[in-house]
Amino acid sequence: MRRILLAVAAAPALLLANPVGAMAFSINEDFKPQNEFKLDSWIPIQIGPFDMSINKAVMYLLITCVLTVVLMIWVGNKMEARPNRVQTAVETIYILMRDNIAGGNMDTRTAKRWFSFIATLFMFIWISNMLGYIPLPTNTEHTVNIFGLELPTLAIYAATANLAVPLALTLLVWFAYHYEGIRAKGPVKYLKGWVPAGVTGPAAVPIFFIEVISHFVRLVSLSVRLFANILAGHLLILFMGGGLAVLLGVAVLGIFTLPLAIAFYVFEVGLVATLQAFIFATLASIYFGGAVAEEH
Repeated sequence: MRRILLAVAAAPALLLANPVGAMAFSINEDFKPQNEFKLDSWIPIQIGPFDMSINKAVMYLLITCVLTVVLMIWVGNKMEARPNRVQTAVETIYILMRDNIAGGNMDTRTAKRWFSFIATLFMFIWISNMLGYIPLPTNTEHTVNIFGLELPTLAIYAATANLAVPLALTLLVWFAYHYEGIRAKGPVKYLKGWVPAGVTGPAAVPIFFIEVISHFVRLVSLSVRLFANILAGHLLILFMGGGLAVLLGVAVLGIFTLPLAIAFYVFEVGLVATLQAFIFATLASIYFGGAVAEEH
């Protein structure tokens, strides 16, 4: 089996390495894979300098919000004295979020205050990521005629593949944990806590500013990690699923890349979508825990 997989993966490389094969490739200038992530305005809405137009990213966010609320209400109504399969799965996820994500990184009081926020973040990001791998009619660049109607073709897209969404979630976490730290300690003690115990005198000044920079770097690291992983997964599926064959104008290449596309798809749905939601929620919990800790 391993030899078969290696042969499938090596075949496109051998074709490209062969001078005769390489000469046969011609770049398709009309194919622009980046357009899969282009946000065309469906309903233009301009409020002053702000573009509030409805596009597919807004649609995905709306669907994610509705699914999150409906799922939580449905799960709540399914709770019984004798746990069924759904309740058992829900309780497992609940324990994971309560004991591992929130309880494992915050003190008891902070975890009780912010558990619902962390759990909502986890569920929202997870549902958004999973929704991103379900083909929906969102590709307005290419349409299909059905009974005289020009309808968008099926495509996959994730709201979290748009940097604005992870950044907005990160800003919520960033302001929330600073608020909690100031509420728990007061502004002066909270800022003093940014300097490790035992560091006094002139040495405390550069360390304090390094800590200030680290807090702003969290805005980048937390948002870009989620955005980059989801975007990269969708690009891999796009290229391996036929995009590379279209770009190079070699249809036979799809025979070799399609199995890789299926493998990437299964990997993204089975692991990456959940893992990225877990990492985001866990890091948010760590930031909350550090904000209220006496020394961090």
